[in-house]
Parts: sequence; structure tokens; C-alpha cells
Amino acid sequence: MSNEVRFKQQQTYEREPARRVFATELREATYHFKDGEDEKSPAYVLLPTGERCNRIFIIGSMTQKEKRGEQNLFYQFRVADPTGIFFVSASSFQQEAMQQVSRIEPPAFVAVVGKPSVYETPDGRIFVSVRAESVTVVDKEMRDCWVLDAAENTLKRIEGFDQSKDAALTQEHYPALDLKVYRQMAYEALRQINL
Repeated sequence: MSNEVRFKQQQTYEREPARRVFATELREATYHFKDGEDEKSPAYVLLPTGERCNRIFIIGSMTQKEKRGEQNLFYQFRVADPTGIFFVSASSFQQEAMQQVSRIEPPAFVAVVGKPSVYETPDGRIFVSVRAESVTVVDKEMRDCWVLDAAENTLKRIEGFDQSKDAALTQEHYPALDLKVYRQMAYEALRQINL
């Protein structure tokens, strides 16, 4: 196998970094797109602070868990951070995540890596959920560190918004965008932790 072929294969399977994003910002994301025409082209959710994300990393309190389905079992659960709630699912397509979720009883602090998706309901409402790839129980100290990271990442996105490659796309799809709202959200989240 040539080095060029090996390099292309490595590029094909490289995972994108998981972005730290608060629930309020993710739930306000309404625009999603594919980067390319290929069936396997990565799909992104465009965050209002101007960054595309294919995967996210969240930590919060699992407040509710529900097992659903008959033949195709899956779990739906909620994870609360200081700004709001993430709606997360784990199905047989993510066996490891589903098994991890089956062993967790809420309330518990959990770390979730997953893929965000934007759906439109028949009545036109936009719904954002996360398909879990992994779910791990963590402690409050880890949750507080995540809040610090998520706030720092949010503030960096805001500060670098004008230099973002997706700034124009963001302004096009979020015409009423007010970045001050997300700055305030990050500061409010920081007020709720003790480090």
C-alpha cells in the first residue's frame, strides 16, 4: 500500500474533535448541513456562535431516562447543564453507549460524547437532539471543570466570531443573532460552580 493511499484512508476515518457547547446554544441551533456531496460526507450543526460541530462533548446531570421500543430498543434521556437541557438518545446502533446508559440510574452526573442532529417536526418546530456514542458517570468536580471549559470555549468562539470561516454562513442563517446573549449565558453558568 502506498503512503498516499494510507494517508487518504487515515483522513477518511479521522474523527472530528468534540466541541464543548452549552445546552441553550445547542437548542438554538437550527441550521445543519453536509460538507460535500458524498453520502459519507460529514454532517454539521452550525452553532449560533459561528462554529460548525459534528460531535459534541457534554457533562451534566442525567435527570430522566426512558427505555423505548419493542424490537429496536433504545434509551432517551435528558442531561441538564447550568443553562438548560440536552435531549440525548442511545440505540442499538451505538451498542456501547446503550449498554452504558442501561446501567445508570438518574440522577447522576454523566459525560456524553455524541453527534448532534437537527430535526423539523411536521408542524414546523425545530428540535435538536444528541445521538450518544459514549456515556460515562462522572463526579461533580468533573462537571464543574466541564462548565469552565464550555464557558471558555463559548467565549473564544464569540471573540473569534469575525475570523470564523463560518461567520457569513452563521449571519445568513441566524439573522437576529446577538452574541451578547451567549456571553451572558457563559458568565451565568460560571456563577453556578465552585472551583
